[in-house]
Amino acid sequence: MAATHLLYLHGFRSSPRSFKARKMEAAVRERHPGVTWLCPQLPPSPKAAMEMVRDAIAGWPRERMAVVGSSLGGFYATWVAEETGCRAVLLNPAVDPARDLARHIGEQTSWHDPSQHFYFAPGFVDELRALERGPVRHPERYFAVIAKGDEVLDWREMTGRYPGIRVKLLEGGDHALSDFDRHIEEVLAFLRLA
Repeated sequence: MAATHLLYLHGFRSSPRSFKARKMEAAVRERHPGVTWLCPQLPPSPKAAMEMVRDAIAGWPRERMAVVGSSLGGFYATWVAEETGCRAVLLNPAVDPARDLARHIGEQTSWHDPSQHFYFAPGFVDELRALERGPVRHPERYFAVIAKGDEVLDWREMTGRYPGIRVKLLEGGDHALSDFDRHIEEVLAFLRLA
């Protein structure tokens, strides 16, 4: 069934202004103008972020929605997909953000606007742990684009976290997936947008 609603979740310190989010939005608006697009600015609290997402998609048809997530957004997208049963595309997804972000407690700046500051509180690590899910229940509903050249996350951990899902493993690349233009067609095809 074609997806009529698409949620995009950005990564840590990122925003809806990220390169991949803007590319996805432009492609969706141009090729699938009837699709409802949502890419919210996520608050630093993982609990608040997922409550915000849950409220935002409460009226969406579960069988006609999909989610895309990058980095920490990939971790969140997994949570959304497991909660709703929707299709998910993961772009260099964070696998253990509770472990990885524990060293980023304190004042942070936004990647796209360094004048924007936020505080990553110690309690947010526990909130991340509370969102962890076991093995995905429907691996056929997942597609991941993972770069071996990711300088932030280990590609072996990323692929190991999602056994049985479709993976496009890039020999080089980087965490930002700077060559996202080369993969967007496969992402769109997998999402089956209306």
